[in-house]
Amino acid sequence: MARRTEWPGTDAGAGHESAAGSAEGASGPGAGAGFGQGAGRRSRSRAGDSGSPLSSRAGKGEPLDPAEQARNICLRLLTGTPRTRKQLADALRKREIPDETAEEVLSRFEDVGLIDDAAFADAWVESRHRGRGLARRALVRELHTKGVDPELIDEAVGQLDSEQEEETARALVARKLRSTRGLDRDKRLRRLAGMLARKGYGEGMALRVVRQAIEAEGEDTEGLDEPF
Repeated sequence: MARRTEWPGTDAGAGHESAAGSAEGASGPGAGAGFGQGAGRRSRSRAGDSGSPLSSRAGKGEPLDPAEQARNICLRLLTGTPRTRKQLADALRKREIPDETAEEVLSRFEDVGLIDDAAFADAWVESRHRGRGLARRALVRELHTKGVDPELIDEAVGQLDSEQEEETARALVARKLRSTRGLDRDKRLRRLAGMLARKGYGEGMALRVVRQAIEAEGEDTEGLDEPF
């Protein structure tokens, strides 16, 4: 990869609370109430904790402020797992947080770095390509479903070039090749090329890589140029 990118918000310990706390300080006393360390603690409080401000309010039947609810939901979802802005927006919508309030809270989270779709996309590409061998086409589909902006997707998948994709494709075929021995040649072709196709590799590359792998075993590959 051209560069390694850590998952956004995975700093041990300080992570969300320290960043949220900085937002509270930047806006002055009271303006960011519930956004900083107190929000992090509240999001982890047990429902039955009588010392919790949230449980105390709930016990008195007082409804939570929508912005405070939104902050708590986002902090809880972000704990240990990076999310895109769209994923968090969808979660707030399901909890019936007003759109205007959700937009305000999400924008604040972006300001302090708790939401970073560019970093999310970079780390997703690196993780899924290295771990699962996914090609650019499959990575674009996955990031699109997570609501990442197309420009950010293009920048993230730009980390991969054709040579790197082909090298990964060869490694994938090499791992699967032994398990296909004994099968009919055409069936081996379909199985191996189909595996690459499911991971987002183009038909031309898939056929070329599989053919070369089979040739290396001394098997005749005449007629293996046809589409699978």
